[in-house]
Amino acid sequence: MLAIAVQTNETRHLRVTAEELAGMVRRIGAPDDRFLVVERIPDLPDVYVQVWHAEGEDYTLEHRDGSAGRHFEVRLDGPEPVVEAMTGWARGAAGWDDGLDWKPLDLGPAPEPVPPLELDEGERRDLEDRLRLTLACGYTDRARLAEQAEEYLVSGDRRPLSRPQAEQLADRLWLERVGEQTGWIGETDPERLTRAFAALEARGITAREDFTCCRSCGDAEIAAAGAPDARGFVFFHSQCTESAALGHGLSLLYGGFDGSPETVVAVGKEVVAALAAVGLPTAWNGDPSHAIEIRPLLWRRRLGT
Repeated sequence: MLAIAVQTNETRHLRVTAEELAGMVRRIGAPDDRFLVVERIPDLPDVYVQVWHAEGEDYTLEHRDGSAGRHFEVRLDGPEPVVEAMTGWARGAAGWDDGLDWKPLDLGPAPEPVPPLELDEGERRDLEDRLRLTLACGYTDRARLAEQAEEYLVSGDRRPLSRPQAEQLADRLWLERVGEQTGWIGETDPERLTRAFAALEARGITAREDFTCCRSCGDAEIAAAGAPDARGFVFFHSQCTESAALGHGLSLLYGGFDGSPETVVAVGKEVVAALAAVGLPTAWNGDPSHAIEIRPLLWRRRLGT
């Protein structure tokens, strides 16, 4: 699998193989299917490669490397050099762009500089702490983080951050977190949790991560979130995620869809067994009214996963 996201005119594909990427490039050309945009996982601001092609015309391949001044394009007469270049870019191969006649792309006048934030120290610290916690939870993307930055300090008619200011701040903190996670080696506890949830899902238990804002909403919505014939469920909501990111362990909520205490206990035992199978320790006394706690837990969820 390549650590990329591929956006077509309708669909976003995550972690495709080199063969799948090649197939997408060779396919484009129809009126409703003429482009691909490829980004890295995790996404990096202003870093991508893209191709546009209409049937009977050349392929226009572009890549952007961090800013408008580092945006280039080349025209190619067939899909194979496009496949080779995009696959090399996706793999981070040295010299992936060699041998192509790249031209700087003129995008017109540079945008106006983003003005500095006019926040007092307390507001700035509060905002950045909130965004860093969202990043530590690991379920956001750059667009949603920027939206949170823009809206977090809004009060009445006061909107301290413009959209460009919010995007600039969000991108800075995003890159800070990306830098942190480059030092994480091997499988993390959240990745083990995802494996356990996938195994439970395959056995007829609807399993959802960071599901809804609270327990009441989760309980109300979980039945519609999985297969109609699911026997039971397990989930944790966003407040549980924040607690885990702050180092307090993770609470899992579970139950059965037939309403019987026996099913609740049976589902709880299956959840504990699935977690044990991936090496995650749990604390649960078998009481169906008590949550299953995962602790100790080192919450390092990689962005973009």
